[in-house]
Amino acid sequence: MNTTQKRLLIFGAGVVGSVYALRFAQSGFDVTLLARGKRLDALQKNGLRYNDQGMIQQMSIKTIGKLENDDIYDFIFVPVRYDQAETALSAIKNNKSQTIVTLTNTIDYESWVEIVGDRLLPGFPGAGGDMKEDVLYAQFGSEKHQGTIFGEMNGQTSERVKELAEVLESAGLHYEIQRDIYAFHVSHAAVAVGNKHFYTDDGVVDLETARSVSTLSKIAAEIKQNLRLVERAGIPVVPTETKSMGELSEQELIAMYRQMLSNDFIIDVMLGDHTVSQRAEIMLLDKMFHEKLSLGQ
Repeated sequence: MNTTQKRLLIFGAGVVGSVYALRFAQSGFDVTLLARGKRLDALQKNGLRYNDQGMIQQMSIKTIGKLENDDIYDFIFVPVRYDQAETALSAIKNNKSQTIVTLTNTIDYESWVEIVGDRLLPGFPGAGGDMKEDVLYAQFGSEKHQGTIFGEMNGQTSERVKELAEVLESAGLHYEIQRDIYAFHVSHAAVAVGNKHFYTDDGVVDLETARSVSTLSKIAAEIKQNLRLVERAGIPVVPTETKSMGELSEQELIAMYRQMLSNDFIIDVMLGDHTVSQRAEIMLLDKMFHEKLSLGQ
């Protein structure tokens, strides 16, 4: 089968799902985007609207509101928040497609495997951004370590891993086949949960507060403590960029985050409109991370 003839389903039309659907469609793939509610209505009425170097563009994308059991795809991508993953996988459970690629945070695959079995191929998205008034402001990482990361739970380079690599390569997307995908997810969670300090009871802090020593020192201390927990649990900290964060001083981490928060795109990712809806994900990830890796376990 020619790579561009493969049928791809993106199960979820948020920021990450929309940008993958857009890139796959632009690359000639047979791609379908599953959406619900107002997002489905907007996609059906106006197509997928996105920012392209300051210009608002539009592209027609095949959309569905429900996945039928006999609607078979070569790959189903599930780019949803961690707190939504089990619900999304449960909706896919009876579909006959053989490979389900999760693109989200996690610290465990056990409950996911219980739902979809060995069809699960864990991954992590290589894209981020924001959605403003149904217009997508998002982009993919430009370096390999910022690309789509995925791998079999047993570390083997299976045929479906090779096929997924071909799909991403055909779409011009950076990727990394991660042989220890579990270690990657736990390591990433150790850093990601530090973002809980950007949240308030009813939203996110303003940029000035986000860049303050008070906020960033909390994040720096949390990251260093969490990465120590990962190492003490005997889990490798990967990739090397994440491991190096644990070796930096708190002052160096503060400087790194302050530099990141001078970039408009990263500001959108960390503090944008969509970030408020990610609070539940980060808080659940934080809870599960510490339950699994605390010294008392």
